[in-house]
Formats: sequence, structure tokens, C-alpha cells
Amino acid sequence: MSEIAAADVLASLPARIHQVIDHHVTATPDRPALIEDGASLNYRELDRAVKATADALAALGIRAGDRLMIVSENCIALACLLFAAFRLDAWAIVANPRLSPRELDQIRDHSGARRAYFTAGVSKEAAIHASRYGANVQNVGPLHNIAVSALNQGTAPEPVEADPAKQVAVLIYTSGTTGTPKGVMLTHRNLLFSAATTAWFRRMDAHDKVYVVLPISHIVGISLLIMTLMTGGTVQLVSKYDPAALARAITEEGVTILNGVPATYQRLLEYKRVAGLPKLDRGALRLIAVAGAPLDLDLKSRVEQELGLPLLNGYGITECSPGISGVRFDVPRDDHAVGTLLPGIEARIVGLKGAPVSKGQVGELHVRGPNVMCGYYRAPELTAKAIDAEGWFNTGDLARFEGDCLFIVGRTKEMIIRSGFNVYPAEIEAVLSTHDAVVQCAVVGRAVEGNEEVVAFVQLLQGSNTRPEDLMAHIAPQLTSYKRPSEIIVLDALPATSTGKILKHKLAETLRAG
Repeated sequence: MSEIAAADVLASLPARIHQVIDHHVTATPDRPALIEDGASLNYRELDRAVKATADALAALGIRAGDRLMIVSENCIALACLLFAAFRLDAWAIVANPRLSPRELDQIRDHSGARRAYFTAGVSKEAAIHASRYGANVQNVGPLHNIAVSALNQGTAPEPVEADPAKQVAVLIYTSGTTGTPKGVMLTHRNLLFSAATTAWFRRMDAHDKVYVVLPISHIVGISLLIMTLMTGGTVQLVSKYDPAALARAITEEGVTILNGVPATYQRLLEYKRVAGLPKLDRGALRLIAVAGAPLDLDLKSRVEQELGLPLLNGYGITECSPGISGVRFDVPRDDHAVGTLLPGIEARIVGLKGAPVSKGQVGELHVRGPNVMCGYYRAPELTAKAIDAEGWFNTGDLARFEGDCLFIVGRTKEMIIRSGFNVYPAEIEAVLSTHDAVVQCAVVGRAVEGNEEVVAFVQLLQGSNTRPEDLMAHIAPQLTSYKRPSEIIVLDALPATSTGKILKHKLAETLRAG
């Protein structure tokens, strides 16, 4: 596979994300652009829908530089709202409707969102949030059953930048290691560059039909949407994962590319076994990729045997839009490697004291390139800690290189990756600590096949009759499902140093031993 120069990629990019469809609107107007259950838009229709939605948003008081919150599962309406926001130079914040009220309110308050839009007709969770916000269900241009919150009169728009490397397109919120929200500011150039290099890497073109079940509220979902429309292909939008529906889409609906987390493939194989199918028919599928969590080699082998395709491992991070590296489909691997760097991405491995490590040694991975975020919103100190004066971003992950191939060997952060979602222990600990009976607690990850689980250790007030199920009932309304512990273990005392610092590695060892 010949290389492509980053300079050539950058020169080919439009100034704004919504412009990626312009060529296809003229060249292939009748080709399907977006498909969901029972509905579709071709490129001509998508272009008209985005323009009409942008006009409707402007009429509802959305200005360039405003933060616009979209609470939605994957659907056509979400894609239209997102591209309309790009057209207006507003900053889009796509929020998963499965977030708890507390989590959603934190994002709204921190971002200073001008309005929130809920796809109430698609998701009952979005409708519940809409009701809580007092949002009125109405049509937004061509989009039906969109609940629109009241206008935030007190928020000011951010300055608009003509330079696509400076104009923010999306704010993606992560909880951060502190348990408080961090808004990752990704520019139009960040997202366009990452999408274009990944599309090149995968040899994507207008004949591809990409199954997008990973949430567009997260970085991989939004990148898949952009890269597929950029290449003139078709995006099949799926709101919630159902392995039976995925198997049917692969067999009967012409899906050519599937991206997932390890659990996506694990559940697909489980469905095949439970359904008593002799073998999964791979149909037109030509590429299967995985990222977002450590990949179990046994799972990788079983998936490859079943579908007759290499399962391509990759590595990325929200702050890098997300692509950093990937295994190439023309050079598959049978190990844990996350492949070679994408074009235009530089990497270095740094020791604990900041000095470069020798070749092949493990250290902290720092990366640099046009994909690196412009910073964390309203958090200059956090930004300065993450990105140095020369533009190197500290991923916080431990890695090593074998030749030009990257291996991720651990995380310097405590972050748990559950089904592709980032889970930060500090946030769960903060919620657990609000229970009157909890003296102290600690949350760690536990490896399970193809995934990680969240496990909480809790020390209770002496004499308390509180049970793990009581604690679970207390935290469940405050945390989205993937953040809730799989298990809460009550201990008489948590292991700690003489200064009282909890020894989480001891707890993790207990889980491994048990």
C-alpha cells in the first residue's frame, strides 16, 4: 500500500466538515447517503435537509460560536442537526441520551449551551430528558418530533475563526480523571484530517456501506459518519446494538465495513451460537476493525475464523480525533499490535522523567499531528498539562514500538475502558461517596473476555446494615449503564499507605487472584 503525504491530505480538505458532501451532491445525487430503519436520504436530499435544518436552527436563535447540545441516539435527524451546526459555525455537543440527569446537566452547565435539541421521536431516554428540560416537541425544518429547550439568553458565542485548524466543530465531553467533565475541543481540520487518513488507510470509496452502531456521541462514531460521507459511501445508522440485526445486515443488506469494540464481536459470536447457526454469512463485508478496548487474541482468532477476514486492531483517543494507528488490511497481524502510525502522525516514547527511552522499551506515548485537539474547553491549565509548547500530546498510555509497529501495554491513568466507553473511577467514587454509609471507596477495572468490568470496593460505617444492592440502587440513577459497577464488594477496611492513600493495585491484584 503506497504512502500518502500528510501535506497532500491537508491540501485536499474543505474548510468545513459539511462541505464533504458537496462533490457527491453534484456527481452522485441519487446515491444513498444515510439509512436508518424505514428511512433514507440520498446525497441530494441530505444536502437540502442540512440547509433547511440550518435555517431552522438560525430562526431558533442559534448563532455562529454558540454551543448546541444534541441529545440523541444514532439517527438521520442527529446527522442533519450535526451538519447544520457545522454549516452555522456553531459548536456541536452530541450527548448520549443514556446519560443520567446529573451527567447531562454537567455538560449543559459547563458548555454554556445555547439550546438543547432532543430526538424525542427516536429514543424514550431522550424524551425523558426533554420533559425534564421543559423542551417543546416541534418540527425543526424537515425534522419531526424534535424537542427544543428554552433559549439560554445568558450565554455568549465564541469567536468564529476562518482557519479550519482553529474553528471548533465539536465538543466531546469526557469525565476526566478528576470526575468532572472535560470538553475536548476538536476543530474542523482535526476531524477532517483524521477521517481522510483513516479512509485512505481503509481504501474506502463510494461503494462502501458502513454500519455505524458506535455512538456518534463518541469520537469513533462521529469520525465514521464523516469519513463515509467524505468518500461518497452510505452510512447505515443504528441506534442500539442488536447482534441479530447486525448478522442480518451483514448477510442481507450489503454492509462492507464494520467497526466495533471487542464486545461487539463477542456478542455476535454468542448470537450465532444461541441461534444455532452453522456459520455467519459475511455477505459483502470486506473489512472488520476493532478499537476502544484491549483485544483478546482468542476472540480475535474466533472472529477471523468465523468471518474469513482479519480483525484489524487500531488505537486512537478522543483528543486525537481519534486516529493514531491501525493494522493494515494488506498486512494483517496475529498479535496485540495496534499497527503503524497513520500518515502525518508523529510519536515518541518517553520515560517517567521525560527522557526518551531506548528502542523497544516501554514508556509513555506522546503524539503530534494535525489530528491533535486544540485543547480542553475553559480549562487552560489542563490543556497545558496535556500538550507541550512543541505540540506533543501526552496520551497517558504506556506503549512500545517493534520496528514501526505500535503496542499499547497499559495505561498510566486509571481509566477503565468498558465496551469501548471511557470510564473514570473518580466519577463513580464521587457518586458512591454521597451515600451516608460509605466511609471510603475505590473503583478498579477487572479484565473479562474482550472487555473490562467496573468493580467498586467500599468501606462502610461500623455497624451499618447497608448491602451492596442498596449502594447499587443509590448510584444507578446517577450513572449511565456502562459506568455502573458490575460488582460492589464491601470490605472492613481498604488497603492503604500510612498516609491513608488507598492502594488500588492491591485491590486489582485481589480481583486477578479471585
